[in-house]
Amino acid sequence: MGTPQTILTTGANAPIGQTDELRVRIEWDAAPADLDVSCFMVGENGRVPSDDYFIFYNQDTSPAGHVRYERTGSSKVAFVIRTNELDPGLIAKCVFSATLDGTGTFADVTGCRIVAETGSGEILYEITEATQERSLVFMELYRHASGLKLRAVGRGFNGGLKPLAEAYGVEIEDEETPVPPNVPQPPANTPAADSSKASGSTAAAPAQPAAPESAQPPRPLGKIDLLKRKVGISLEKKNIAHEKARVAVIFDASGSMTQLYKKGTVQRAFERILAVSAQMDDDGIMDVWFFASKMMRAPSVTEHQYENYVQKTYPGPSMKSKLGFGNNEPVVMEDIVRKYTQEEPDDKTPTYIIFFSDGGIYETKKISKLLIKHADKPIFWQFVGLGRANFGVLEQLDDLRGRIVDNADFFALDDLDRVSDEELYDRLLNEFPGWLREVRARGILK
Repeated sequence: MGTPQTILTTGANAPIGQTDELRVRIEWDAAPADLDVSCFMVGENGRVPSDDYFIFYNQDTSPAGHVRYERTGSSKVAFVIRTNELDPGLIAKCVFSATLDGTGTFADVTGCRIVAETGSGEILYEITEATQERSLVFMELYRHASGLKLRAVGRGFNGGLKPLAEAYGVEIEDEETPVPPNVPQPPANTPAADSSKASGSTAAAPAQPAAPESAQPPRPLGKIDLLKRKVGISLEKKNIAHEKARVAVIFDASGSMTQLYKKGTVQRAFERILAVSAQMDDDGIMDVWFFASKMMRAPSVTEHQYENYVQKTYPGPSMKSKLGFGNNEPVVMEDIVRKYTQEEPDDKTPTYIIFFSDGGIYETKKISKLLIKHADKPIFWQFVGLGRANFGVLEQLDDLRGRIVDNADFFALDDLDRVSDEELYDRLLNEFPGWLREVRARGILK
């Protein structure tokens, strides 16, 4: 018999089990240029403690040797991670990525795969959807209440190494600008001459190691940081300030939503919900779905990757849309249940689903059946209606009989952009606390 193998799809995760050493291989069959493969060792703030924690071919070992880079072939790279020695106070996550060192994008790379060798078998993630970016985040090793897990990410970055590295706090110097003729040059060994980029790298190499994060000035609060504070206030009001939950958002992508995508309303809604995940989810990662006639699991995201997420991932309905133009809520609801009860079961952590739709809901029987059938699962559905439309069964959720617990809530907003953050978060968290108490009382949530 061969080695047991777990296959991950984009956004899915798997525990690594009991192992002192994890080996992560990145392999590819063909590419228009070499792949510069790297590992970012980041803290809770999503940034490296210093540039020393950016591991790649020109810096092949982390400061304490907990992560080691190995080139094992012309199209094979491996990282060896001593998982039991990673300092949880310093490193919250290891992010595995690559940048094309030359022309082309990852749409031109074939046979790209990531294989993690654990104590109990292999975890495989294959990049099957072409991406037009030059850099790609493959997978993350992160801490979870139940232990270390691997998550398949599959998220691209435009612009190559520099924006990718800077997203994780690594300073990358720009390419040298050619000096015009007849301009005096600084003599060798002067500070100006010594400030050029590090040698030996075919891509832009990291600058000299920055001072530890604790010695740097505090980073200004960003948009998601400010929203998180407002989420925290609402959680305090509901007496669930310390409650943790897996958070996911689902966006209607049917034809009637076209203007909301074009105006940026969906992106703004995404950012406001991302703050809920960043505040409540113990790994800070939010899962995302889009649906119309068909559904799509989108790449999961953290608060450090939110900019232009919707435009990059699913810019909205169009004649070429692969999701169609209709409404099929059951297909995405079934996939959500599958992910959180079969692929990633967890009876100790609640799952909080925020589901945006602008109406046109006609699958009353199927939606009702799904909510009734899965009321014994630790999943809460918060439906949010956009505008004044036909919301069908969602408007009668309080009267839906046959459920062991009331596992869903609904409210409609005439204009999402005109609702304050405080009001939105208060309404989103209106029935969730009561549901938590009931599922715990019934033993659905341990």
